[in-house]
Amino acid sequence: MPRPIKKAVFPVGGMGTRFLPATKATPKEMLTVVDKPLIQYAVEEARAAGIEEFIFVTGRGKTAIEDHFDHSAELEALLAARGQRDPEALGMLRLPPGAVAYTRQQEPLGLGHAVWCARHLVGDEPFAVLLADELVLAETPCLTQLVSLYERVDGCVFALAEVPREQTNRYGIVDIAKDDGQIVEIKGMIEKPEPAQAPSTTSIIGRYILQPSVFAELGRQERGVGGEIQLTDSLARLLGATPFHGLRFKGQRFDCGSKAGFLKATIAYAMQRPDLREELTAFFRDIRGAD
Repeated sequence: MPRPIKKAVFPVGGMGTRFLPATKATPKEMLTVVDKPLIQYAVEEARAAGIEEFIFVTGRGKTAIEDHFDHSAELEALLAARGQRDPEALGMLRLPPGAVAYTRQQEPLGLGHAVWCARHLVGDEPFAVLLADELVLAETPCLTQLVSLYERVDGCVFALAEVPREQTNRYGIVDIAKDDGQIVEIKGMIEKPEPAQAPSTTSIIGRYILQPSVFAELGRQERGVGGEIQLTDSLARLLGATPFHGLRFKGQRFDCGSKAGFLKATIAYAMQRPDLREELTAFFRDIRGAD
């Protein structure tokens, strides 16, 4: 039986330059889809998958994330005075005492470096990594689906999605050994290959279950594409030493690192809301009529 996944790492140190000027003073992970910041969607997904310890790898200007998940006696008192106290809503913002830790990525040296910065907090146990700007709308949360597969196959498990071939140079791409249409056995991976060199168009998106052995490889501090320490490169060196599987998860993925993806996510999540759906449907109908 594989060791349970109880810890999750959230790399939130990125600058979010694609969303300037909105992210000049606001972390990109605090941008809201409807009425929740991206990082809260990721934390809720982790909690639903049984995660008990939440590790945030932050950078300069990210204190808003810490404040967001902190207890706010003033806010609760204000809502109570106005008769608006909603225990369920307030409880979603709270992480259990002692279950949250923050560490600083002092240089923006890539995803691999961010994960390496969490090594002392993770210790010698398997863990999850969630990228907040990858949002998955699914009946069963994406990480829950990954944990279910991990409990069957052990090793490292990744969420997979197909991308256009001309976009392979934006993602970590896997080389497929076996594929039953849902579960993929992985024999290789490469970070951001040019389309002609890509072994497939199947990419790893921002959900990972990793073994602690990756820290030794990340500790070599070898630079890859873009001069950064790439997580994919370190994982590739573990191939053969531990099983590698990918899951074509059930759900709709939104790349909220792009403006178009962020807007699509906002619309899709808003349309799931009974309090918003009817008004938005009428609005879209009016827009089409205006054309």
